[in-house]
Amino acid sequence: MLETVLEPAALDGEINRPAHLMAAMRHGALNGGKRLRPFLLIETARLLGAPQEAALRVAVALECIHCYSLIHDDLPAMDDDDLRRGQPTVHVAFDEATAILAGDALLTLAFDILSAPETRLPPQTKLDLVNHLARAAGAGGMVGGQALDLLAETAPPDEAGIVRLQAMKTGALLRYACAAGAITAGADADDVARMTRFGEIAGLAFQLADDLLDVTSNAAAMGKATGKDAARGKGTLVSVHGIEATRQRLDGLVEEATTLLEPFGPKARMLTDAARFVAQRDR
Repeated sequence: MLETVLEPAALDGEINRPAHLMAAMRHGALNGGKRLRPFLLIETARLLGAPQEAALRVAVALECIHCYSLIHDDLPAMDDDDLRRGQPTVHVAFDEATAILAGDALLTLAFDILSAPETRLPPQTKLDLVNHLARAAGAGGMVGGQALDLLAETAPPDEAGIVRLQAMKTGALLRYACAAGAITAGADADDVARMTRFGEIAGLAFQLADDLLDVTSNAAAMGKATGKDAARGKGTLVSVHGIEATRQRLDGLVEEATTLLEPFGPKARMLTDAARFVAQRDR
């Protein structure tokens, strides 16, 4: 479905979709990747009984936000990366201005998808999904986390600051993925809160594992540059606590995630396996 929403034909209400812009958007969104965020959303929605087609569209909207963030994160003014998912980044494959516009367009497209008639959900559910996504992706979430990450290059944060930065930059969209799956399913407040916490755990585990990989892996295996945090003097929880202590923390997060989903029984196995996969990527 991600490929479908990036087709070149203009939609009702649009005037034209410039070919070079659509090509850049497709390059940034269809170039592989783990698709972890949409996976978590769809699996949470499935667990709680959401309509499959609606959940898929919500997941595609979330992936558009994630891909836009990667395009902008790679820009020379940000992390200045030439490689993403083993391929040239969008500003390298096209140019910097086109990369900025491709990211802008993907960001806007996400809210188009959520609000469109084709996303067959109750109006209040759509509003909740839009509002939660705006807050997860904006100044109080992912974008704010990126701003803190840039500041960290000149003013390294303490441990609490590192946790806050990572919860915003990386964790906010993973948290949203699980919360949105529950919202899409029309789940009660307790299940929304339970899945939101699961998403927080997944977000922290993902970032900790990513920080470990930045230290222990290489560009060929990762599909992007490694060792950049240390080179820029950025603090991470790995630099604070060390590799083994970080791995122990990851094991504790997996245990917490498993306990959290116990009320759902075997139906939650896919999600608990996902938490384990996220946490153990460096082993």
